[in-house]
Amino acid sequence: MSKVLIIDDAAFMRMMLKDILTQGGHEVVGEGASGTEACQLYTQLKPDLVTMDITMPQMDGITALKKIISEDPTAKVIMCSAMGQQAMVIEAIQAGAKDFIVKPFQAQRVLDAVRKLVPQEQKR
Repeated sequence: MSKVLIIDDAAFMRMMLKDILTQGGHEVVGEGASGTEACQLYTQLKPDLVTMDITMPQMDGITALKKIISEDPTAKVIMCSAMGQQAMVIEAIQAGAKDFIVKPFQAQRVLDAVRKLVPQEQKR
């Protein structure tokens, strides 16, 4: 079971992602509402994967992504963006994001993105 940290300034989006991930067999180990929280929680919780919103107050997702990658180059971060943020998505991928998912979230797309980065242990 992979440990996931969800970062989004909208509580509703965090709740949707948490539902999708827990139903998909992942454990949500923490949630945060800003890039600043993302950096603190990443260091504290050491999750297998982070879902990170791009647009947030205080510190945006791309700045937080760069900070996390500078501390842990192996960090797996999936960026979340609304439609029409292609330039930011490209910047995020160049900064080290492993994938991106578009809002509104489609459960299968979210789970596929997570599965690609954190393969489930083989069932015996």
